[in-house]
Amino acid sequence: MSAAKLADDIVLLDGAFDPDELEVDVAGGHAVAYTAKEPGKETGNEDSVAIIPYGPGAAVLVVADGAGGLPAGKRASLTAIATLAASLQTAMDKTTLLRTAILNGIEAANEAVRGLANGSATTMTVITIEGLHARSYQIGDSEAMVVGQRGLIKLQTTAHSPTGFAVEAGFLDEREALHHKERHLVSNFLGTPDMRIDVGTMIELSPKDTVIVASDGLMDNVHIEEIVECIRKGPLLAAARCAAELSDQRMRRAKDGEPSKPDDLSLILFRKPNSGAT
Repeated sequence: MSAAKLADDIVLLDGAFDPDELEVDVAGGHAVAYTAKEPGKETGNEDSVAIIPYGPGAAVLVVADGAGGLPAGKRASLTAIATLAASLQTAMDKTTLLRTAILNGIEAANEAVRGLANGSATTMTVITIEGLHARSYQIGDSEAMVVGQRGLIKLQTTAHSPTGFAVEAGFLDEREALHHKERHLVSNFLGTPDMRIDVGTMIELSPKDTVIVASDGLMDNVHIEEIVECIRKGPLLAAARCAAELSDQRMRRAKDGEPSKPDDLSLILFRKPNSGAT
């Protein structure tokens, strides 16, 4: 495991060629982050992952996935996260409301990626934790969920893709979507002039809820119910490894009837300290 510091208490996981894994206490809770490049890929991991404190009681969980097939995807995801982190640091010093700080920070990140002027782009999905409240901010097809201990999904973002919108509209079920020929298409990126931010409704976290933010390396290889079963209870590190290892197995060995879409994989899990074992 290796982790870089962008600033005091801000943790960035790079995982360029070797897997990165980290546990940290933040926002009155416990978080586990993991990132690894696609199995067998000779080039580096284009995902970047960050946990950014926002004062003593809040945190920002971020997964950015540099667009595959476009130049400098890693540079795009790192630039986006570093810009967001710097913007949030400035906003915290000014005691700006977190929702406003996130929106301003994402806009700044979009301009920074566009400023690279190399054709690169990245997705970015954010979950903010403020006390017992969580809210999602999404650009692209990395996704976020909040799952209760009994498996109830209390929050689930929609991938910005043709299949994601088809699932939301009821034209596809989630299992069909994992095998759809257009699953790889994404309709919204940071680094583009028409970037849009999908802001979720704030929800209240209950005891034993688990928050997850993950790139499509997880979401395209593991069924939602399997992710839920991995993360809904038990030690948080074991939950993260359960989800990551299942995805890795699918990517390495395609089986009939199961998804297998090799890709970089990143995730963050979070629980409050009274939310079961960590």
